[in-house]
Amino acid sequence: MNVSDAWPATDWAAVVQADVARALAEDVGSGDLTAALIEPHRMARARVLARESAVICGRPWVEAAILALDPQARLHWHVAEGQHGQANAVVLDIEGQARALLSAERTALNFLQTLSAVATKTAHYVSLVAGTRAQIVDTRKTLPGLRLAQKYAVRVGGGHNHRMGLYDAVLIKENHIAAAGGVTAVLQRVQASAPQARFVQIEVETLAQLQEALDAGARMVLLDNMDLPTLRQAVQCNAAHPRGPAVLEISGGVNESTVRALAETGVDRISIGALTKDVKAVDFSMRFEAP
Repeated sequence: MNVSDAWPATDWAAVVQADVARALAEDVGSGDLTAALIEPHRMARARVLARESAVICGRPWVEAAILALDPQARLHWHVAEGQHGQANAVVLDIEGQARALLSAERTALNFLQTLSAVATKTAHYVSLVAGTRAQIVDTRKTLPGLRLAQKYAVRVGGGHNHRMGLYDAVLIKENHIAAAGGVTAVLQRVQASAPQARFVQIEVETLAQLQEALDAGARMVLLDNMDLPTLRQAVQCNAAHPRGPAVLEISGGVNESTVRALAETGVDRISIGALTKDVKAVDFSMRFEAP
């Protein structure tokens, strides 16, 4: 997957460069004191290995980290972005200045291990709902400063993105409904207050709220923490509505054990915060080859 495919209107080159510049500044700072022990013009070859099976993700960030310190470095990927890499397989070969590779190593691997973890977890959930109509969707529960990168990784893993932030779409939740005076009242205010929103979604907790939301014109509804029988009724109610069915999404109580049954209720989307907030980094290592 090309990084620009995730959010076409986003300047992805700028996003990647900013992420990498921030990470290198954090790690290298005023200079790598240990890498300075190596002769300045010494060249090196290195290999990046996946110590466990994973969906490989993060190539733009890895390349930017290495090329920021050695623009002449050469990188050869053995596993394409979005493909499964086997345990102990060589993912990437690199040739470049030894100092640069040593200084960029941790930053490059940090991006690779984190984004591959998100893509791998997403791919697992996608496989669990295969054959149903349900899409696996991310949330805003992301690492601060890495939201775009993590949402890109969700796409690489076969998932779908929800809103990017508070600025691009409307998600009306319980407190918004209470403050506005009810489901109908808050939906009536949307077009006037947020006509630029990519979509408008309202969260409901009961079948009565769902019916009211559909009657008020809601086209995207988040079903919050409903049990399976109630979810099935919600799907039936939605399908039978005179306006035509809205997009139904499930949130809450989603894990590996429950996601299949939730998908089989007939909902359109299942949002999972764990895709980006509860990830275990994939184990990668970089090894220099003997000269």
